[in-house]
Amino acid sequence: MNQLRFDGAKEIFAKFGVDAEKALKKLAEIPVSVHCWQGDDVLGFEGAESLSGGIQTTGNYTGRARNFEEVKSDLAFCFSKMPGKIRLNVHACYAVLGEDLGKVDRDAYTAKYFQPWVDFAKKEGLDGIDFNPTFFAHPMVKDGLTLSSPDEEVRKFWVRHGKKCLEIAAYLGKEFGKPCLVNIWIPDGFKDVPADRLTPRLRLKQSLDEILEGYDRQWVIPAVESKVFGIGVESYTVGSNEFYQNYAASRGICCLLDNGHYHPLEYVSDKIPALLAFYDKVALHVTRGVRWDSDHVVTLEDELKEIAKEIVRNDATEKVLIGLDYFDASINRVFAWITGQRSMQKALCYALLLPHAQLKKAQDEGNFTELMYLQERVKTLPFGDVWEEYLTRCGMNDDYYGDVKVYESKIMKERV
Repeated sequence: MNQLRFDGAKEIFAKFGVDAEKALKKLAEIPVSVHCWQGDDVLGFEGAESLSGGIQTTGNYTGRARNFEEVKSDLAFCFSKMPGKIRLNVHACYAVLGEDLGKVDRDAYTAKYFQPWVDFAKKEGLDGIDFNPTFFAHPMVKDGLTLSSPDEEVRKFWVRHGKKCLEIAAYLGKEFGKPCLVNIWIPDGFKDVPADRLTPRLRLKQSLDEILEGYDRQWVIPAVESKVFGIGVESYTVGSNEFYQNYAASRGICCLLDNGHYHPLEYVSDKIPALLAFYDKVALHVTRGVRWDSDHVVTLEDELKEIAKEIVRNDATEKVLIGLDYFDASINRVFAWITGQRSMQKALCYALLLPHAQLKKAQDEGNFTELMYLQERVKTLPFGDVWEEYLTRCGMNDDYYGDVKVYESKIMKERV
């Protein structure tokens, strides 16, 4: 039955000049970087019991992973339900600090503390590992500041951490033969109106310059990530969008767009082509913003479709680096992981099945009535039948909820 439906869908899409087989082949080659921190509520392996630094996780659903082995188990289960090419995104606070390796602070981390992640990723057949310095949930976050701190001891500590992370990223890139994206996000800011907005940004610029000094350009892609505000830093964020876009452009590095980090009426889908006009690469943290909050589980909503459209229609599947970033402890965590990754894949599948050449031609010729007609017409084409065929070819189906419940009852409910 699925094959008959797919054959029928192929014929329908062909009438619009779209090759469904070509779309599925392309979809299978677009990597999505899956974040490790959904499984344990962003606590990491350093002994933290709660988050700090303008972010938080809500909910206490049964089954939070408590250590490396449990995170690995959950991820391996999720990977078996995730179609397509997968990378793994690791935060520095997930260093595996075993007794045989010795416990050190973040400014002394080296690649050996992440070798277990490399071994795991290779075993799972992943496309590579991306990396993030962890500038939050640590005693050296003083008065809410890290790289912009007026305390030179604090600032230098975080500079050392950033430099170590770039060294680790170079190792990760070499291990997989593909560059490692290193995303820098800091929580720095003030709860109330500051007396000086410029000087913290000058200190941040100095810190970033020191971190980037001499990094391995062959294996490391540095990125900076802005945010409007966080909890406890509502009035002023040092790493604003304007600061980071100018910094990235002047230093020849990458801007990372998190679609939960802007005003609700700003759309990352519009920012992607704006940056593609100037940057060789653009990085994404795909999440779902709800009102002023971000980091909700990714679902197949309109903005996600628009993001995927901009990636596909601009032939930017190798220029836009797609990563996920959300964490929800109010529902089953592995379900959230799988759902978010599949939603991103669905959006890309949807975008690959659109007649972009026809749509662009109508726009360029000023046929806006035809353009609107086509935009509305394609919304009801049998995209779902093509998606089902894609899952079948990946050895999967859309009924993963039952498997999640079995995994929960056998594995996750034992974590008390």
